[in-house]
Amino acid sequence: MLDLLLPQRCLVCSLPGDQVCGGCRSSLRRIAPPLCERCGAPTAWPVRRCAECAGRRLAFAWARAAVEYDEPVRRVVAAWKEHGLRRLAEWAADVVLETVARPDADCVTPVPADPDRRLKRGHHASECLARALAEAWDLPVEPLLRRARSSRRQRGLSRADRRRNVAGAFSLAAQVPGGVALIDDVYTTGATATAAASLLRKGGARRVVVVTFARTIRFR
Repeated sequence: MLDLLLPQRCLVCSLPGDQVCGGCRSSLRRIAPPLCERCGAPTAWPVRRCAECAGRRLAFAWARAAVEYDEPVRRVVAAWKEHGLRRLAEWAADVVLETVARPDADCVTPVPADPDRRLKRGHHASECLARALAEAWDLPVEPLLRRARSSRRQRGLSRADRRRNVAGAFSLAAQVPGGVALIDDVYTTGATATAAASLLRKGGARRVVVVTFARTIRFR
C-alpha cells in the first residue's frame, strides 16, 4: 500500500524504482587503479605516496574506498546517515565488495559513533556497513573502540582542525588483535582514520587497514 501511495524514487535521479536505480549505480565513479599505494587516492600511475599523503604520519598500512564522494554519492550518504534509510548500508557494502579486495585481517571494527549523533539518528552508518562487510568477508565484527568524548562534525573543517577535533576522541574498548580492518563511511582527509588506527596500533595491532564506501578526491 505504501509503495502505491508513496512510490520509492532513486535518491540520485528521482526516477521511480530502487533507492539507487541501476543506471545511477552503474554511473558511480569507482576508484580503480592506478592508485596511491598508501592512501588509495587515484593517481596517474602507481605511487607509494601521493601528493595528498606525502610527508604525513599515517597510522594505517593502506586505505581503500569504492567510489568518489561526488554530488550523487553525497545525496546517497546524506539519506543513509541523516534520514534513516538503513537499507543503504547493505547497498553500500555491495558496492564496496565489487570494488575493494577482501583485506587480510583478523577482524572488522567500525569507527565508533558520537553518542549524541547516534541517539539522534537511531543508527550508525559505519557500524551497519562494518557488519555487512564482515558477513561477506567471513570475519568477526569486534567493537574495539569507543568514543571517549563528543566532537564537532568534521564537515567544513580544515585538515588541521579535523586532526585537532578527533585528537583524544577515541579509547580502547577491547583487546586488539594483530590485524584490523577499520571501517568508515567516508574518507575525507584521513584524520579520523589516522586517529583511530593510531590507537589500535598502540593497543597491539601490528597492521591496520582502512576501508570506506566513499572518499573525497583532492588531486587529479
